[in-house]
Amino acid sequence: MDLHWLDIGTLSVYLAGIIATGIYFSRKNTSTEEYFVGGRSFAGWVVGFSLVGTSISSITFLAFPADAFKTAWLRFLPNLMLPVGIVIASRIYLPFFRRGKITSAYEYLEGRFGPSIRVYGAVAFIITQLVRISMILYLLSLVLREMLGLSPTMCILVGGIFVAVYTIIGGIDAVIWTDVIQTLVLTLGSMLCLGIIIHALPGGLGQIFSVAAAENKFALAELADGKLNPVPWGFSLERKTVMMMFCLGLITWLSEYSTNQNTVQRYCASKNAHEARKAMWVCVCVSLPIWTFYMFLGTSLFVFFKVFPTAETAEMLTGVRKAEQVLPFFIMNYLPPGVTGLVIAAALAAAMSSLDSIINAVATVGIVDIYRRHLVKNRDDRHYLKVAWVFASVAAVIMMVGAILLAKSDTKTLQDTATILASLFGGGLLGMYMLGFLTKKGDARAVGFGIGATILFTCWTMLSSRQLLPEVLEVPFDLYYTIIIGNIVMFAVGFLAGTLLPKRKRDLTNLTVWTQDGIPLE
Repeated sequence: MDLHWLDIGTLSVYLAGIIATGIYFSRKNTSTEEYFVGGRSFAGWVVGFSLVGTSISSITFLAFPADAFKTAWLRFLPNLMLPVGIVIASRIYLPFFRRGKITSAYEYLEGRFGPSIRVYGAVAFIITQLVRISMILYLLSLVLREMLGLSPTMCILVGGIFVAVYTIIGGIDAVIWTDVIQTLVLTLGSMLCLGIIIHALPGGLGQIFSVAAAENKFALAELADGKLNPVPWGFSLERKTVMMMFCLGLITWLSEYSTNQNTVQRYCASKNAHEARKAMWVCVCVSLPIWTFYMFLGTSLFVFFKVFPTAETAEMLTGVRKAEQVLPFFIMNYLPPGVTGLVIAAALAAAMSSLDSIINAVATVGIVDIYRRHLVKNRDDRHYLKVAWVFASVAAVIMMVGAILLAKSDTKTLQDTATILASLFGGGLLGMYMLGFLTKKGDARAVGFGIGATILFTCWTMLSSRQLLPEVLEVPFDLYYTIIIGNIVMFAVGFLAGTLLPKRKRDLTNLTVWTQDGIPLE
């Protein structure tokens, strides 16, 4: 499809502004302290909007509407546990990351358990995040393919290289400020989409609610054999239930705010602990309405294409086409000139606000936790800054290769796939931090046993998910819950080993909730 000159102009202004931001902040990046944490000078509201931008990625912009369009609202439930997770994180987690000049989330692990555990945490983070950004970039390529008519591979390269350039040169300053801009563009663009749907429908907003309710699209239901089947409320490891989805959400958000460098790096970039807490609550107050909105947008698209059916969207509902194409299809075929460009800019913003954060975080962890700590010590700061650019460049290349592989794969809705991949590769880190925060048990030896048990557990789930095991050895639970069980395995084995192994005297001051010295946070 050829873009109108108004759309091209809108996109050009937006993209030029993002690149200009990266170039502007590149002048400040004369040290790793500035490149990684922005001189620790950011106000809470800025960091909060940056957290929103990081969490609201293409998985929100494309996969949330796709899920609501094709199924119902079941997978929205985990998001409702964000406020609970923030209450816990702001009171329990934050003190461990605001004492001293910590840059990485995994520095805590060395103080609590030892250097080998720090390396494990850093490597697990890097692997998980590289998977995530590959998926986000793939989703971005769907929009670019509709817009430019290029091949999927070319779209991935165009999007990936653009994000890499301003992220690598601009550092965390560019990441945070572009995240703020991208969050605002994302919100405006998506609201315009819904407004046009409401205007086009004969019955307006009321028709969306009436048709969706009649089709069971607001239900807490799972799609099976072409039908939406409501899920029960109780607890079960064998299937999705309402309460288990809440449990999954709580574990996910507790992991996000304790083990994820993208988030902890924002704690460290804030002026003080008060501003860091403010940032966390700004994120809650903005993210929840936006997530709700995007699910409702998907439901609205279902109603719109039921009233104005097309062969393409019918194929998305049956699985012939991927459901993630529904919003790009609507953008390119139903929006007026000028608005199309703004909404495409919003789609780009959704992806870039996560990609830039993760690339910078991966570079930070690679330098702080691995390269400077273990491989090349005692070099001048300028050396580490240059190597950080290399790390960020390598992360960007891996991201593009991973996205190309995803483009050639056959998956269910990618929100589903993202949850399973995060569970398989990220299981156990929260359990490790909980063992450190909440108990005085365990050292590197105990955590090593926990890691071993968790890796065996993860391998078991991966083999079972690919149907490579005899039926009797297959996992007896839904793979959605791998992250819950994996963290329990890590905590339980680590605690038991820490209880049974001979004790080694260690200074745990300010490393557990039981040994804090009461010194005010910075």
